[in-house]
Amino acid sequence: MYKNTGSEPKMANLPYFLDGTLNINNRWVKLAAIIPWTDVEEIYALNFTSHTGPKALPARTAFGSLIIQVKLSLTDEETVEMISENPYLQYFLGFERYKQEAPFDPSMMTHFRKRFGAQDIKDIDELLHAATLKKEEGSNDDSDDDPPSNKGSLIVDASCVPADIHYPTDLGLLNKAREKTEEIIDILWCHRSNKEDKVKPRTYREDGRKSFLSIVLKKRVSKKKRREVINRQLHCVRRNLASINELKKHADLTLLKPSLYRELLVIGTLYQQQQYMYDNKVTSVDDRIVSIHQPHIRPIVRGKAGAHTEFGAKISVSVVDGWTFTDTISFDSYNEGTELIS
Repeated sequence: MYKNTGSEPKMANLPYFLDGTLNINNRWVKLAAIIPWTDVEEIYALNFTSHTGPKALPARTAFGSLIIQVKLSLTDEETVEMISENPYLQYFLGFERYKQEAPFDPSMMTHFRKRFGAQDIKDIDELLHAATLKKEEGSNDDSDDDPPSNKGSLIVDASCVPADIHYPTDLGLLNKAREKTEEIIDILWCHRSNKEDKVKPRTYREDGRKSFLSIVLKKRVSKKKRREVINRQLHCVRRNLASINELKKHADLTLLKPSLYRELLVIGTLYQQQQYMYDNKVTSVDDRIVSIHQPHIRPIVRGKAGAHTEFGAKISVSVVDGWTFTDTISFDSYNEGTELIS
């Protein structure tokens, strides 16, 4: 039976809902006691070489926020909201008292991720493992000079961490390169120093777009037709790159945003790779670029049903006594068998 009380919650009593006592058996309280925050502080401090500027947030806040985000599978905004709503999470981050307002802006999560590199995470994992083993051993009288005994089992496996990119195709990459170069030409033309030249370099962007759509909007396309469209896109990119080389004589490339200038350099390499594959009728090339925005990503051949090739970093993971360690992270494919001895 359910009895309707008919009463609404009294918002005036909400601040007194928490009595200030935390449960010592809570998972976040236990985790806070295990992590070697002092060592994390030393690793985090290496990112700051200047003694001027605004004061940075503590290492415990930065590293703890990343743990919360990964453990709860949250976005940057949701992570900050969850921290502001949960006193246990605030205790985990080292706050002295509960605060209802957001502890920091969600954009700070991006800086936190940059300040803890892959090697830093590996070092913290080793320190955490060592601290836990020392705590478990307690008053073990065995000498540190004694060789470790063989015990347990080691599980080693390799996997791929998929990157958030569109599935790359030669035609899609060339079309993206064409659009980017057209954008660069527009910017350089507007800021050119030689205003007397009234003839803007031709890009034929409408023809290039129409040619691209003639393929992607069809279910089945012959190989001959696909090569014709790829050749058309290659011609457009080649002409745009030549126009940019002429325009940079009258307009400095520093006018471009750093991200756009970086993409211009990537497009130059991308064009060379695509032209080589087209001329030699091959489908692979060394250090093949599959994303203009993230040129470091490489195709990783997995050979599995439904996912023959994945795009992202390849990692080797080992599991020892329930502890997981990331041994190798590489965007270039490698044979994990060569990592077994180390």
